[in-house]
Amino acid sequence: MNGTAIDHVKLQIPADGIETALAFYRDGLGFGIDGMGLYESGEKPFFSVRLASGAVIHLEPSDDFAAPSRTAYDHVAVRVDDTIEGIESALDDAGIEVDRRLDPLGATGVAPAVYVTDPFGYRIELKAERG
Repeated sequence: MNGTAIDHVKLQIPADGIETALAFYRDGLGFGIDGMGLYESGEKPFFSVRLASGAVIHLEPSDDFAAPSRTAYDHVAVRVDDTIEGIESALDDAGIEVDRRLDPLGATGVAPAVYVTDPFGYRIELKAERG
């Protein structure tokens, strides 16, 4: 097996959480949204947060949503083409609170990162690609 990258992660959100998800991922973090038309027409059970050209988070609204527990889920890490200061400034401008800041080891080595929690309890690591 010769994996090249993570293509997508699929997360459930509350059935009534679509506007909250859009406010956080699109308006707050600045990511694009794909597939909303297909979701709204019933052709797909989810819509997607576009992280990069080849990576998305599928969000599936569900009546069965249960908030993630730290025993079953910890975080999704996203590499961001910015400095840690730029990431923190964008989060501050969007009113998104930083949970913690670290210099964790990831797939591309050690780099500064901040962790935020989305409105549904999912922790997102935003890892700076620029020094």
